[in-house]
Formats: sequence, C-alpha cells, structure tokens
Amino acid sequence: MTSFRIEQLTLDAAALTAWAESDAKHRNWPIVYTLNGEDAIYIGESVNAVGRLRQHLESPLKRELSSVRVVVDDHFNKSACLDLESHLIRLVAGDGKFQLINRNVGITDANYYRRGQYRQAFSEVFEQLRALGVLSRPVKEIEASDLFKLSPFKALTPDQAIAVEDILDGLFTDIAMGVRSRMLIEGEPGTGKTVVAIYLTKVLSDVRSGEMLDEPDEDMVLSKFFTRGYSDMLDEFRIGLVVPQQSLRESIRGVFTKTPGLDRSMVLSPFDVGLSEHHFDLLIVDEAHRLNQRANQSSGVNNKRFADINLKLFGEDDKSRTQIDWINAMSDSQIFLVDEAQSVRPADVSKETLASLAQTIPEWRRYPLTSQMRVRAGDDYVGYVRRVISTDPPAPRSFDGYEIWMFDNLGDMLEALRDRDREHGLGRALAGYAWPWKSKKDKRAFDIELDGQRLRWNSTERDWVNSPRAADEVGSIHTIQGYDLNYAGVIIGNDLRYDPQAGRIYFDRDSYFDTKGKENNASRGITYTDADLLKFVENIYAVLMTRGMRGTFVYACDPPLRDYLRRFLPHDLGRRAAASTAHPTDTVRACPTLTD
Repeated sequence: MTSFRIEQLTLDAAALTAWAESDAKHRNWPIVYTLNGEDAIYIGESVNAVGRLRQHLESPLKRELSSVRVVVDDHFNKSACLDLESHLIRLVAGDGKFQLINRNVGITDANYYRRGQYRQAFSEVFEQLRALGVLSRPVKEIEASDLFKLSPFKALTPDQAIAVEDILDGLFTDIAMGVRSRMLIEGEPGTGKTVVAIYLTKVLSDVRSGEMLDEPDEDMVLSKFFTRGYSDMLDEFRIGLVVPQQSLRESIRGVFTKTPGLDRSMVLSPFDVGLSEHHFDLLIVDEAHRLNQRANQSSGVNNKRFADINLKLFGEDDKSRTQIDWINAMSDSQIFLVDEAQSVRPADVSKETLASLAQTIPEWRRYPLTSQMRVRAGDDYVGYVRRVISTDPPAPRSFDGYEIWMFDNLGDMLEALRDRDREHGLGRALAGYAWPWKSKKDKRAFDIELDGQRLRWNSTERDWVNSPRAADEVGSIHTIQGYDLNYAGVIIGNDLRYDPQAGRIYFDRDSYFDTKGKENNASRGITYTDADLLKFVENIYAVLMTRGMRGTFVYACDPPLRDYLRRFLPHDLGRRAAASTAHPTDTVRACPTLTD
C-alpha cells in the first residue's frame, strides 16, 4: 500500500533551506523523522517537516543532534504518522542503542482507517532504518527484551490513558491545595499495572525536569501537563517506585538506568523505603498485594530490619503494622496498584488489609484497568483460567487466536514449547513449587524428574526470563510474576489435586515445598489451614497460566486433575504430539510425590 522513502540530511540552516525547496511535501505533508547524534536520539512527526526541524535548531538540547532521517510516503496521513512515530519510539527505547530524549506525553493506541495495512508496511520502514543505523537489532529481538516490555514509552490503551490523565489531574490538584493524595489502581493480570506504574514515574519526572516546555505537542493527551505551572509544582519533588519482587525490581532498575530522566535509585524495595533517610513526596507501589505483613521473613536480617523500621516509624514494634503502613508514613502521597488475586504467600498483606486500604480511598480516586494487554485471548481469558482451577468451575469455552493446550506427556509439552521458542522467542517452562530445590545446593542435581524429562529450577532469581539458561530451566512464581512471555508451559504439580468422588480441587500440603508459602505466622498467632493455602496455590497457578501472550501449554501431574482439566482445556495438540514421539499415551504416569 505504501511507497515510502527515507531522506537524509544534516540539521543546519543551509541544508534545511535546500531540502525545503526540493519537494513541496517537505513543507506540507505528514512525515515521521529521527534526529540523532552519537549517543542520543529524538523521534517526531509533523505535517510541516521544515518548520519543525527549524524549531529544533533553536533548541539547545536538539541542535547537537545533527543527523536527520525523514520517512516520506505519498499515502501517509496524520493518524498513520502518529502510529509509526509511536512504534518507532518504543522500538528505539527497547533497542537501547541510543538514549531516547523524547518526553512521555501520552501516546495512545488509536485505531484508524486501514491501520492493519499501514502496520504491515511499517516493518519495511524499520528494516531500512536498521540498515541506516537507527536500530541495532531485528524488531523481533527487540520486542522480546525487558527493555522493550518495561519501557515507559508505551502506547496506552483507552482505559489506561483515562486513568493516567485522571491520576495526574487529581495529584496536581491535591499538590496545589497542599493536601495528601492517595489513589488505587486495580487490574487483573495483563491489564498493564506495571506499565502504568513505570509510565507515571516517567511522565512526572519529565514534567519535573522542565525540559522542552517550549516545544508543545498538542496531539498528545498529556501535553497540558508540560507547562511551566505544572513543572514548578514538582520542584524538588521526590518520587519513588516501590516493587516488592526482587526479580522484577532488578529488571526495572535496568530499564531506568538506560532511560533519560530516570535513575535506578528511584526503584525501591519496601525495606529501602522504611530505612530511607529521606521522606518522599510520592510513592508509586506496583504489585501492592505483594507487600508483607509482619511474618517470618526470608532471612534473619530482614526480620530484624522489619522490627527496626517499625521502631523508627512508630516508636514500637507493633506486630499489626504492615509494609503498607511504612509506605504511608514515609510519603505524602501514594498510588497503589493492586490485584488481590495475585497474593501468593501467607506473608503477603491480607485481603482484609487491602480492603481497609481501599476504604481510605474515595471512589473517584480508584481506577480500574480492564483491557487485556498481555493475553491475546482477550479480557475473558483470565477469569476463565481462575475459575478452571478453583472450586467454582466455568462452562467450557474456547479462545480463538490463542494457543491453549492440555498435554498428556511432559516431554511432548516441552517439545512444543521449544518449537514456539525457536519461532517466537520467550517460551518458558513454569511450575508450582511442588518439588524440592535440590539444584540450589548441588548444581549437578535435577529437581524435576518425570516422563523421561530431567529439569532444574531457575538458576538465578534476577531477570531469569532473559538469562542464558532460562529456556532449559523451570521458573517459579517468584521469578515470573510481573513478566510477559510469548508462550508459557505450565507444570501443575501434586500440590494441586482433584478428588473425583467429592468433585473438588484440593491442596496437598506434603507436595508443597515452598517453606515460606505454608509457614504459620507465629508472631501474630495465625495458623494457616489447607483451605487457606489452597487459595494461595490457586493464585500461583492462575498467575503462571496468564503469562503467555500467544499461548499457554499445561501439563498436570495428578491423573484425576488431568482428567478434570480436559473438560475445560483442549488437548488435541497433546494427542497429536504424543502420537509422533516415542512417548505413547498409555505409558503416561503421574508425578511422584517427593519428600525431603
């Protein structure tokens, strides 16, 4: 459909004058351009390329970016250029070759006439720009990276854009009135809570910096905040992004290190907040359901730190205090991002605590995220999966355009997963904590051995998804929560079983090896029953089964559970794969129940 060309020139007055006279489209036609120097790059669009580039000549920040590449096409319109600009900003940010100096002014994922055809042509534009050095890697490789997936330069869904704009309006109103602000963002897996948290941090940092306030961009939904009045309100404004999970926290720190206007020191653990010598104007808390109550921590050091922080903030070690109390005590304003159904350990703050938090926040400061960004099966998939592995099963249904398959043999599932990984990248095996972690002490040991397969748990807890050995290992809930995959191969261990006589799913404590996942809370006198722990294990498997954007493969160890799941998950692919391998279906056996 398109017949684009990429024109190159240097950013100086003489070159611009000559270029302006060479084609009328340079003055009056929608285009997209890149402007870069040795290390930095700016990406823009305009209907008057010459006028816009002359504006950049007047900018101290931009005049050092001397190389210009302009994408021109006879079929371009304004909507297509905004879309191409948005895609290119995301790819350049995810590539990491250049520092992207664009502000975060509210790109939205808008539909327009013949968008699908334009987007097919964009891939050719990206390849030519890669040949010219704007990108250093193929698009497929960039899109598989955390730098791309966790970048603050995202095209927001309509409900995300509404939430972000409303949150900023409310925050600035409260700042102007001198009152504390507290907001709640609620969303299921895949609705982009982490994206919104990172996005808000970047927007506020850009507004605070005051850079490029003289270059309005009226096409973007957040342009109104990039004015002197808003910037002045954030003078010396201290912002922190709190991320409870270590693996996700380290990945976001890596993104912040490579993003202008952000710094890895802004990404904090709850303990970092409690021990900080500085008070915060705003704390944005991602995965707030993973904040801890007072319970036995992962180490003796953290047990002591928990008590020390309580003493520091409240004058006594009150065991009813949680890390939510730390956040509130250490900041004037807070934004909590929550999905209580993703609580996976008894030490996580309780459902009652989250309900009490919500009661302190007025309805007009609560923002639901509903659009499914991760799973291509759509908004209904998450609820369906949660009910499949719960005590309230749904009516069976299918999901067009999404690969979800039940396997009768683990080897067949892993083979299919490896095929998808070779084709699309980011195919990872995941499992519930239903096997001891032998390989943590003995690197030669295997942790999971069944159906002729010998597997090890993840060899690193930091950014495991992108680690060199990840494709040959099995990730736990603690390394995958908050991440996106293309395909997830989920092994349901014997911690989750099915009783055909009673017609119910139940929890097998003897097959659950996460010590902290079943530990009673002695400090508060709380004992967790099997029914209590069943909810956590159901949440774990729901999280694992909602990681894959393109598909989810499932293998269940417990034969009755496998039979039960066949009612809800298609298993033709599993039968076809089994028929073509050396693993006949009549030799499938259940996973052994392992004990220390």
